[in-house]
Amino acid sequence: MHFLLRIFLNFLICAPALAAALTVPDSLEQRLKPCTSCHGKDGRAASDGYYPRIAGKPEGYLFNQLKNFREGKRTYPLMTYMVANMSDEYLHEIAHYFSQQHPPYSAPQSIEIAPAILERGRTLVQQGESAQKIPACIACHSEKMTGVAPYIPGLLGLPRDYIVAQLGAWQTASRHAYAPDCMQQIARKLAPQDIYAVSAWLAAQNMPVNPIAIDAKGIPGFKMPVSCGSVPPSVAPVMTVTTP
Repeated sequence: MHFLLRIFLNFLICAPALAAALTVPDSLEQRLKPCTSCHGKDGRAASDGYYPRIAGKPEGYLFNQLKNFREGKRTYPLMTYMVANMSDEYLHEIAHYFSQQHPPYSAPQSIEIAPAILERGRTLVQQGESAQKIPACIACHSEKMTGVAPYIPGLLGLPRDYIVAQLGAWQTASRHAYAPDCMQQIARKLAPQDIYAVSAWLAAQNMPVNPIAIDAKGIPGFKMPVSCGSVPPSVAPVMTVTTP
């Protein structure tokens, strides 16, 4: 009995010190641990997984995606649950944090794909397909495919499976954005073999020397070839790329 009483008294004496030692700092980095548990440290992810890299993505794009999850325009239960009760202000704070992270990129995926398929992917990314009215990916995502700040993401450094899944989600309308939903319109014109080719080519590319999204204001005559509801008109006016 005395032994148990002594243990109890020792606990009462040590409890404050133990509580202080276990106190978790209330920092944004700490609160974003659920994000980095899937997207990797600093949001860097990996090129051979499934979850996308969010580090360094344009702030406006990240905010739009968080908002889309909250409003049901994108469907992934874990993300929807996490942001369901977050305010716009907090979503902006999260988007800003990850937009400022620039950890090194992982090496591109090692994929054994027939040269003809990779060439088809390169053609669609860099030139588009005029017969099907499919604009080149570089017409909106920049010539280096690293994105255009503040609303257009880069497409390099993403896992192939993730790219395939997102293009499929646009085709089936399980992912959509504010009207006019330009990516849904483009994705629905892509045949399954085109999605395979584009995703394989993008996932196999090395990152450029400076893989930072270009500021739209720094591109003279920036005019997007399609109208996108997620990109305000003031930003939309990209270099015009002529498709073959």
